Amino acid sequence: MTEAVIELRNVSLTLGHGASSVHVLKGIDLDVARGEAAGIVGPSGSGKSTLLMVLAGLERVDEGTVKIAGETLNGKSEDQIAAFRGRHVGIVFQSFHLIPNMTALENVAVPLELAGHRDPFGVAERELAAVGLKDRVTHYPGELSGGEQQRVAIARALAPEPAILIADEPTGNLDQATGRQIADLLFAKAAERGMTLVLVTHDPSLAARCGRQIAMRSGRIETVEVEAAKVPA
Repeated sequence: MTEAVIELRNVSLTLGHGASSVHVLKGIDLDVARGEAAGIVGPSGSGKSTLLMVLAGLERVDEGTVKIAGETLNGKSEDQIAAFRGRHVGIVFQSFHLIPNMTALENVAVPLELAGHRDPFGVAERELAAVGLKDRVTHYPGELSGGEQQRVAIARALAPEPAILIADEPTGNLDQATGRQIADLLFAKAAERGMTLVLVTHDPSLAARCGRQIAMRSGRIETVEVEAAKVPA
């Protein structure tokens, strides 16, 4: 049996306090295997992005157990979770989240520097070349197109060689053609490196490329649809 790299058991999470509190996740059970591509789908407000944040250790659960890459996150300190995330989880956001006054090279290298990597800029240069930005390493985010900025974000996520690559609406701010290129890149790099890919998307064609689709509604997993992952045309 394939090893599970993500294991959630009876996970619940409420955000806010008092009358404004919202029960966002309700009794979530989920296993995702190493090397699997899983797409999380569902209407706005169903808990998709919050579930991703739980997987990344960016949200703490109220109940249940979160086990990622063999480590249980419950009970870890913020510093321990940050260090864990830096080693095991790469994150790609819809809005890129690049530092505007840093070059592409610096944006990719900084997390590696913070983690104490021996050659952060050498790794950053290789990763930028791997996503097709060899000639753009000295450019700032404002000098790059949306697609190029997302490539920088992908390079940053891949640089620590994480076990899990998480993507929250990675093509949401891009035109159709550029979005397809970014999707191709994400799936290709995850497959090349044997990473588990978990992505949230409203795009049915993108979700259909995953080996499994996990449908959420009102904070619960409704259905899990397994199918053969589709190879890019």
